[in-house]
Amino acid sequence: MSDAAETPALTPPYEALPPRMRSMSVNQIAEIADMAREDPEVIKLWIGEGDLPTPPFVVEAAEAAMRAGQTRYTYSQGLPRLRKALADYHQRHWGVDVAPERFAITAGGMNAIMQAMQATLSPGDEVIIPGPHWPNLAATVTVCGGVPVTVPLRRGADGGFSLELADIEAAITPRTRMVAICSPSNPTGWVMPRAEMIALRDLIRARDLWLLSDEVYNHFTYGNAIAPSFLELCEPDEKLLVTNTFSKNWAMTGWRAGWIVMPEGLSETFASLCQYNTTSIPTFIQYACVAALDQGDDFIRTMVARCRESRRIFCEGLGAIPGIRLQPPEGSFYLMFSVDGETDSRALAVRILREAKVGLAPGTAFGEDPDGKLRLCFAISPGLAEQAMERLSTFFRRG
Repeated sequence: MSDAAETPALTPPYEALPPRMRSMSVNQIAEIADMAREDPEVIKLWIGEGDLPTPPFVVEAAEAAMRAGQTRYTYSQGLPRLRKALADYHQRHWGVDVAPERFAITAGGMNAIMQAMQATLSPGDEVIIPGPHWPNLAATVTVCGGVPVTVPLRRGADGGFSLELADIEAAITPRTRMVAICSPSNPTGWVMPRAEMIALRDLIRARDLWLLSDEVYNHFTYGNAIAPSFLELCEPDEKLLVTNTFSKNWAMTGWRAGWIVMPEGLSETFASLCQYNTTSIPTFIQYACVAALDQGDDFIRTMVARCRESRRIFCEGLGAIPGIRLQPPEGSFYLMFSVDGETDSRALAVRILREAKVGLAPGTAFGEDPDGKLRLCFAISPGLAEQAMERLSTFFRRG
């Protein structure tokens, strides 16, 4: 008998993956972006990234830290100085006292969400997520062995979004472990009213669930006040995890720095998770983050002001085109709009990319999309927003 005959058949690598990994869908935002990332003619509105560079004082802080030798390992949970700066930042903006030991520094907001799921989910646990939602949130649940359960945001006659607490309650099963909220929302721009936050908190308490609050866009609101935080409404020992990032407020998307706020008593747990995920993010980047927190409030105000004007340009421009339905977003820096007669938003996004040279994210990237929604990021200069709007107007009016 030959050696070949004695060798057992081997499972191909892809088939050997766990079913949850084989079933993961392609991120359509990245898929569309990859079609034209290097095309200088395309106005790129597909990804949640502003067009301002990282402010000089942040870059200079990183450079100074590197030159001072801050290039070695550091505390897994993050520099004490940085965690104190985060505590001061939360007190300054939300009036909450969060002990520095309740913060852990992560490799961006994505890693913060990953660690939140790693800490709380067992195989088969369900996580309720209002949708449309950022695809990475549901994918993280899947990677950690959980089951994402989408509860649709309801859409009113004016095109605005709302979340019904009864829909959340109806989705709770014996397997439910967590409710995950992103407010202000990516992709819809919906902002959860404080009264509804309190009602959800009370439901979470009554059902003994975890609450994950992704508060990345809290500064990006277009009324009179910063968006509320669940940290204002929950006790320090409640099952609340708040995730955030340096990416949006301070134009630091490529720096990969974020944070998670944990309940009291979980510092060692998240120090270990940080150790096993990244050991720590680069030490010199953490010094840059301190500079962002301590010196960056004016930069945030500049970012929000630019977004407010670009939001106006897109809302007025798109709103004047027959067949387009939208409601100005209350928060974040995304606008989601529907196009009458369109049912394949991915195909529509590809057409707009190729014919108008504007990159948008298809609604199908954020869940089921029967009415042809598209999402654009308006964290750009008003001048660039005018250019993009001219191209979109020409495309849609041409039919």
